[in-house]
Amino acid sequence: MAKSPAPVRVARTLVGLLFAAVALFPLLWMALSGFKPNSEVTATPFKLLPTEWMVSNYVTIATDPAFQRAMVITFVGAAIFTVGTLAVNSMAAYVFARLEFSFKPLLWVLAIGTMFVPSMAILLTSFIMVTRLYMLDTLTVLILPGMASAGQMFFIRQFYLSIPTALEEAAMIDGAGRWRIYTRIFLPLSQPAFVVVGVVSFLAYWNSYIWPIMTITSPDLFQIQQYLANFRSERSPERGLLMAGSFLAALPVILIVMIFQRRIISNIKIAGLK
Repeated sequence: MAKSPAPVRVARTLVGLLFAAVALFPLLWMALSGFKPNSEVTATPFKLLPTEWMVSNYVTIATDPAFQRAMVITFVGAAIFTVGTLAVNSMAAYVFARLEFSFKPLLWVLAIGTMFVPSMAILLTSFIMVTRLYMLDTLTVLILPGMASAGQMFFIRQFYLSIPTALEEAAMIDGAGRWRIYTRIFLPLSQPAFVVVGVVSFLAYWNSYIWPIMTITSPDLFQIQQYLANFRSERSPERGLLMAGSFLAALPVILIVMIFQRRIISNIKIAGLK
């Protein structure tokens, strides 16, 4: 394939840098605002760099026991949620990709149809359900209801459809059952799809806000977004601390996306072509 002319490559690079600068500016502003005194965070005229660098903002928020607890409990919940999501949706994807059973087309349509139901439309009924199951104010209420995802099941199923059936046939000749085929063949080959689904699941849990504030009231179980919202309402004048805490809360997901960025993009392309 012939290379594009040099001016075209330069123009693409400049446009890419411009979009990157626009996308990263809010993050840069938030990180630098964490070093500012409270009066400078929203001061006019706007200044990007602080006149007085206050590292104490980051030290104070990072050593706050409530902030540390929120970060840890959110990370633990996100890790459990991610593993559970991969397990549930990969098993469902395998069933719909490889097994034949009665009413399979109908069940597949019903499962995929849930992708088009807005989450806000079932928010109240979901709350009533978890209330009757006595799940409120527990970590379970944040993890269990969202594990099954039609979108992620569909994504993994599309990947499973690309795995040669000869591998299954050979395993069946050797006496392997469906569970052994799934665990010994499909799971080891699922890494590309699992990277995408895992990162998306982790980010979804980490950034969730509405569901936690509806179901969690104990400060010991506050998720990081709850903590920041509570901090903003109770200590609104301390804007420097809020910006420092917001940047530290965003740091784990930023690192995860940076680490898996290329693999996510390449795996989405591969799955889209199957």
